Amino acid sequence: MSIILSKTDYILYRECPKNVWFKVHKPDIYFASELSDFEKTIIETGNEVEIVARKLFPTGILIEGRDSEAQKLTQEYIKNKKPILFQPVFFKDGFLAALDILKFNGDSNTYSIYEVKSTNDVDKKTHYYDLAFQVNLVEKFGLKISKANIVHLNSEYVRNGKLDIQKLFKIVDVTAEIESLRSVITEESDRALEYISQPSEPKGFCCCIYKGRSNHCATFRHSNPDVPEYSVHDIARIGSSKAKLKELIDNNILHIKDIPAHIKLSEIQKSQIEAHILDKITIEKDKIAEEFRNLTFPLYFLDYETFPCAIPRFDGFSPYQQIPFQYSLHVIETPENEPKHFEFLDTESKDPSEEFVKSLQRNIGNAGTIIVWHKGFEAGRNAEIGTRLSQFKSFMDSVNNRMYDLEEIFKKQYHIHKDFRGGTSIKRILPVLVPELKYDGLEIHDGGSAADAWNKIVTNGITEKEKVIENLKVYCGLDSYAMYAIWKHLFIEVSK
Repeated sequence: MSIILSKTDYILYRECPKNVWFKVHKPDIYFASELSDFEKTIIETGNEVEIVARKLFPTGILIEGRDSEAQKLTQEYIKNKKPILFQPVFFKDGFLAALDILKFNGDSNTYSIYEVKSTNDVDKKTHYYDLAFQVNLVEKFGLKISKANIVHLNSEYVRNGKLDIQKLFKIVDVTAEIESLRSVITEESDRALEYISQPSEPKGFCCCIYKGRSNHCATFRHSNPDVPEYSVHDIARIGSSKAKLKELIDNNILHIKDIPAHIKLSEIQKSQIEAHILDKITIEKDKIAEEFRNLTFPLYFLDYETFPCAIPRFDGFSPYQQIPFQYSLHVIETPENEPKHFEFLDTESKDPSEEFVKSLQRNIGNAGTIIVWHKGFEAGRNAEIGTRLSQFKSFMDSVNNRMYDLEEIFKKQYHIHKDFRGGTSIKRILPVLVPELKYDGLEIHDGGSAADAWNKIVTNGITEKEKVIENLKVYCGLDSYAMYAIWKHLFIEVSK
């Protein structure tokens, strides 16, 4: 079969060549894992931002599809010197690319390319290479590219009234940077096409073997069958210690239990490995008790759900600023009390911020510690609300001043367990300390899917609205109750 290297596959090749080979030759393996809600949202966001960015060029003509008809239509429009084309398709010598925006400059008989990115800034490691691949391909057709631009969201823009498209985006001229990369990318894209054209699977590990677990490609297990399910890739922050991980892999050390003594590790990493090898549980009761003595009753266990809207939907919001649409709150007056539950969920197509805060004010008293998990997130949202709604600033500041991060117990390593696997997220801690509480089986099981579900509700993109609302309440409710349950478990332990 004829092998095609698209610009998307070229960028994937730069991350992991073998992964792209699987995508081309064994798509059943590559696509075996369904995209996460977070990954789907990224794709949807990218499409939304591109559509809005086209309004910068109101006379543009959209070309649908990627097939030969789209390629033919592209060339007809170019021949007729159409000024603005959206998604023109170019295919030559095995290379394929659809450009976001192509502009004809009649005064110089040249073209400008605009690559739209749904980010708040330019990522030199990917955006430059993506754009240079396009420039190289387009010039194969005899077109002279005089300007190469990246269009991205402007993080400083704050919506006030009608969306201001000109202020929403920044257009960055990167022509010089792209020109300096072109020869390198010509050679690399040729190698990429040759690599993915191999009929047989390339031998050996894929390059993700030298990356931490969170950065592994979709086909990692197929390319690296000798790597155990819990491996050196799972050591805390090992992805940031590239030389350390490379040394382990190059010496064929894949199991955590096989790490030699001379490898320099951080205290957190040492504790994780020791807990695994010795099956040891560490609980520093005195330190945990000291933390808890600083808490003031009543205790409020609080969790937020928010939606990071790329295109500001309401006044006062900037690109990707989180819309707070839900919270769950469990409250105890004394250690012996069962928690009382309060919740808020707004499913109207309007800014929920004010009702969100008013509900919090009704349910959080003037005294008591507010317990969260990963304090920076909730505190950041509170500060943003206080900025947008100045009448609530003093209340939001007071909430932040009374906030305690329960995750710190585990970050400070006052409690270490091998099954935490070096992590401190609530989904790592809960099944170990309170195994009867589970996220498994929930229809909504993480913040990304919660945000996506809410967005579909308020944009009429969902049919079973009441069912999804209930699923949102169950998920967020478990988050705040899980904090109470973990606190209760620790409180009993240190009280023994």
